[in-house]
Amino acid sequence: MNKTIAGYHLLMILSAVDFRVGAQEDNVIREYLVAEFPFRVNLDKEMEKISRLRPDEWEAHFLKAMDDFYDDATPEERTSLLDFAIQLATADNVVTKEENHYLNHLFRAWEPERE
Repeated sequence: MNKTIAGYHLLMILSAVDFRVGAQEDNVIREYLVAEFPFRVNLDKEMEKISRLRPDEWEAHFLKAMDDFYDDATPEERTSLLDFAIQLATADNVVTKEENHYLNHLFRAWEPERE
């Protein structure tokens, strides 16, 4: 996956892990898409890949997307994605245990760069 698609996968999985996707979370993902895709892009194929994943497959896919994003992104782009992930997890004013678990994956892997 290229970094933009990987970022989309990361955010979509993060939005799904609590089994509640609200309008606020959808708005954060839309903001990411506008920032990363300056032109209209059809994400149906990517959404199909994500929707075919079973919940027990989410974490492995998330970690793969995280590695793919990392490989292609600058430190600034990784920081930007972390910011989108935080906005997404806090969009409904509740960070669930599941969301925190996935955020921790990102922070453990990327936090040293933020210093």
